[in-house]
Amino acid sequence: MKEHQRSAATSRYLVVSSLLLSDSPEKSWRTARRPAVVPSRTRKRWLNIVLYLLFASVSMRADTVQFLPEVDAYLKLSQIFRAYYQTKDDRDGGDSTQFTTGPSLELYLKPLLKLKRITTFDLDDSKPRALVLEAGYRYIVAPDKPTDNRFTTAATSHLPLKGGFLVTDRSRADLDWKPKFEWRYRNRLQLERTFAIHSYHLIPYVAFEPYYESQYDKWSTTTEYAGCLLPVGKHVEFNPYYEHENDTGSKKGNKQENYVGLAVYFYFSVERKAAPKQ
Repeated sequence: MKEHQRSAATSRYLVVSSLLLSDSPEKSWRTARRPAVVPSRTRKRWLNIVLYLLFASVSMRADTVQFLPEVDAYLKLSQIFRAYYQTKDDRDGGDSTQFTTGPSLELYLKPLLKLKRITTFDLDDSKPRALVLEAGYRYIVAPDKPTDNRFTTAATSHLPLKGGFLVTDRSRADLDWKPKFEWRYRNRLQLERTFAIHSYHLIPYVAFEPYYESQYDKWSTTTEYAGCLLPVGKHVEFNPYYEHENDTGSKKGNKQENYVGLAVYFYFSVERKAAPKQ
């Protein structure tokens, strides 16, 4: 059984790697002033290394590690509004296997110069904003469980530090109707920094997120993350990561879970650019 799981994990790595490393001409990242894109061979080499290290954990511990896929599509509407649609395999906060999908609307302030400097190569347009407010809806389906309708609210702040580090603090509330009403509060603290490999820029990060759940009336879950954001072109960013979850709300006592995730983010904009001054 373990050999079969290791083989399946290796196959997932090869498939994702082949998708990431397919050649396509790229001219620049977000502006003409940025350095040229790293040559194809170098980009392939480093993306391959990151993916190998990520999926190696699956082959080593295939009996305990589970895979979490996710796809998010973002659409910038104006300088202060952005909408996105999320689809993912959601196990957050000790939840069992469930499929989550739904839209969100974000409202944010104008970008700060210091934040713009350290997030130049991140495609996420919200990172240069000091404060981001969000409201959304999620439709959740799980095997042998009633459908869950979730309303989410969140406030995210970004703080630049010395050395090019960025701290992100997100406070989020989930309000669930399934059909009994339940709620939970979660606070994610993340530290990241951009590193350059020739002309290519990747963004490794670590994060910590505790959960307070009304059904247990306590802080029942803590989650640690380690991952790396990999921009590809001007519209796509990959986020391979490892997640460890400690759940004390389970009837079985202290429950440890390990996950390997791969999120893909698509960024688009319908914002009208201001005409150059004559």
